[in-house]
Amino acid sequence: MSDQNRLDPASLPKAWPFEEAAKLAAHVERKALPADAPALLETGYGPSGLPHIGTFGEVARTSWVRQAYTRLTGRSTRLLAFSDDMDALRKVPDNVPNGDMLRQHLGKPLSRIPDPFGTHESFAAHNNARLRSFLDGFGFEYEFASSTEYYASGRFDAALRRVLEVHDEIVAVIAPTLGPDRRATYSPVLPVHPRTGLVMQVRMDGIDPVAGTVRWTDEDGETFETPVTGGHAKMQWKADWAMRWFALGVDYEMSGKDLIDSVKLSGKICRILGGEPPAGLTYELFLDENGQKISKSKGNGISVEEWLRYAPAESLGQYMFNAPQRAKRLFFDVIPKAADEYLANVARARTQGDDAALLSNPAWFIHAGKIDDSAGSPLTFAMLLNLASVANAETPDVLWKFIHRYDEAASPETCPMLARLVDHAIVYYADFVRPSKTYREPDARERAALADLAEMLRGLDAGTADPDTLQNLVFEIGKRHGFEPLRTWFGCLYEVLLGQTEGPRFGIFIGLYGVAETVALIEAALLRASAGTASVVAG
Repeated sequence: MSDQNRLDPASLPKAWPFEEAAKLAAHVERKALPADAPALLETGYGPSGLPHIGTFGEVARTSWVRQAYTRLTGRSTRLLAFSDDMDALRKVPDNVPNGDMLRQHLGKPLSRIPDPFGTHESFAAHNNARLRSFLDGFGFEYEFASSTEYYASGRFDAALRRVLEVHDEIVAVIAPTLGPDRRATYSPVLPVHPRTGLVMQVRMDGIDPVAGTVRWTDEDGETFETPVTGGHAKMQWKADWAMRWFALGVDYEMSGKDLIDSVKLSGKICRILGGEPPAGLTYELFLDENGQKISKSKGNGISVEEWLRYAPAESLGQYMFNAPQRAKRLFFDVIPKAADEYLANVARARTQGDDAALLSNPAWFIHAGKIDDSAGSPLTFAMLLNLASVANAETPDVLWKFIHRYDEAASPETCPMLARLVDHAIVYYADFVRPSKTYREPDARERAALADLAEMLRGLDAGTADPDTLQNLVFEIGKRHGFEPLRTWFGCLYEVLLGQTEGPRFGIFIGLYGVAETVALIEAALLRASAGTASVVAG
């Protein structure tokens, strides 16, 4: 990127990735990296459970920081997706098969435990493959790294020897955070038992920085001298994190709010080792429908696969982009809103050129700076869901019949995003909208207003029934019948006609569903209400 295309740091676009990019740029400047040296950004993954949506969010958000950093500075970056697959399995996840088999391997590195799914050489290999598969599916540019491979290959050997040189200083940092029993035996080094394969949390009887070994005694009283190099040992995780930052020269890594104290401790250890801790963002946690933190071991919340069943990948990007430092519910009811926010941002981007407004638009990040013509849709996801609801649509063909009436030129070929939304709307409607539909009866004023609306619609000239005209007509009816505030009239339309508490811009809905069809919908609701009243009187 030429100097003239770089941004002025004094006037950053108003988007959090650019704020993070500025922090990264300052960090790189302090380190005095050569101009052609890429900044190294890292994300971490613990493969004790299946990859979940939070893992995706961390990679997506870090990728957006990369994008902003390059736009800001013109410098290149690398993204390392690091799997902590040498960690010991401490408990059996709730959402994997063959739990009894896994239970026999508790305490061993994840990369040395059989795959409960029976598809890969180890549990870690299975989950690593799942991670790579969905990151690849989203088109992320990254390098995958395995903790086991880095330890065994010697990539960490020099840093591990350095850990032994400053062993007591590291213990002095961590010990005050531990209880008395754990403090008495703590060491940053976890040797792997040469016979059982267990990752041992034991007191170190001796440290030999010159030989690069530790001496320790197992629970049977047998003493061992183990090299810390070559994969014969690993680090306790806070020391491990710091050692990795030091060994690899990591410049940026974000982490969740629950790791604030760990980041501070790892930063201190990194400095003891002689390194500079990376810059980073502390993001808030995702919550499930009950307000509990989502967990890869519990499998609560939404999986990536589930989200993609109900909405396009771009909508998931939109959800992840919004306010990363604010806790958010992550359940199925957030999907339609995220989809329509994304569509609105794509439409907005069409008018923003290449200025700061565009660089603040989530769509610019979601599309890696290139928003092509296939992005966007003439109809919102919410509108399609409402159309599916009133039409009881079970196949996309039903929705396309109405869409063609609204826009003859619209087709899956000319509107690929709309086609994707149609397919998703059918599935989302069947699983979430149809089971929760509840119609209420209108009161006397509402019945009169609905009858008036039906009568006015019957008298419309088909050629003048554009969405704006129809919307103005709906407003006029609401005012004529004294609805105050006017939103109570629209609430009546949604609850009586659609069986839900919220709904679309009603003029567009009528134009899409059809004037005659809307009249029939109103008449059916009034007939239903009359039948209900008659049954009450008869009773």
